[in-house]
Amino acid sequence: MSQEQTISSKTMFSFEVFPPKRDMPIDKIYQTLGELAELEPDFISVTCGAGGSSAGGSVRTVEVAAAIQDKYHRQSVAHLPCIYFSRAGIMETLEQMRAKGIDKLLALRGDRVPGAEPQQDFRHAKDLIAFVREQTGDEFRIFATCYPEGHIEAPSLDADIQFLKQKVEAGADHLISQLFFDNDFFYKFREKAQLAGIGVPIEAGIMPVTSKSQIERMVTMCGATLPRKFQRILAKYESRPEALRDAGIAFAIDQIVDLLGNGVDGIHLYVMNNPYVARKISDSIRRLL
Repeated sequence: MSQEQTISSKTMFSFEVFPPKRDMPIDKIYQTLGELAELEPDFISVTCGAGGSSAGGSVRTVEVAAAIQDKYHRQSVAHLPCIYFSRAGIMETLEQMRAKGIDKLLALRGDRVPGAEPQQDFRHAKDLIAFVREQTGDEFRIFATCYPEGHIEAPSLDADIQFLKQKVEAGADHLISQLFFDNDFFYKFREKAQLAGIGVPIEAGIMPVTSKSQIERMVTMCGATLPRKFQRILAKYESRPEALRDAGIAFAIDQIVDLLGNGVDGIHLYVMNNPYVARKISDSIRRLL
């Protein structure tokens, strides 16, 4: 692996952002990126946003990932969902990344879109990972996702960990977890992953909750469990947006401090393009990294 691909040997700290919608100018996100870059994350990952499982979504992802590196001098990771891509489409996207100097990608199956027929070339993320490795060798550092409570479509956590092992064996060398709110789920998952022979870094995905509708939507999508303590926070502050935001930030900080104390490989913040939230958390935990 090249020096350019090396991110960090210390506890990692990173952010996720999403591109502007297609009908909005790309520079709408530049101020957000500038403020996030000032916090010196190890990298910033870029989702494909709405409709991002198609080639059009990946173009915006590559543009934003390139801006992170060229304008703000931080490393970027471009999300690459695959079920609506052909092999030729993936190769075209890899060429776009190559042309922009992007050598890190997050390999995903991608969400299913109602009424849209998937391509048949890549049914799972592991298929994409194997293809990228076969076509490009070690040119790209490949990230993949993992699920502390098990993927919502998996029959069990143990089965999901076996699927995860297949991703790593196919060539993934860095994992980022789905969001969770109870650290015990993460610790049990990490132990099971280690016992299964998965030895790559696993970053813990943390989403600071800033609104009740936001978390209800995310929990429905990914199946994360809300602890009673968190449910009480929602019930107490749901009609007071700023209080709920601050309580959500405090809850995330408590989670992160506990994770750092238990030797987590890294923290990946789902900041929802909100630099205020990112800065509050960064200021609180930076000395612990």
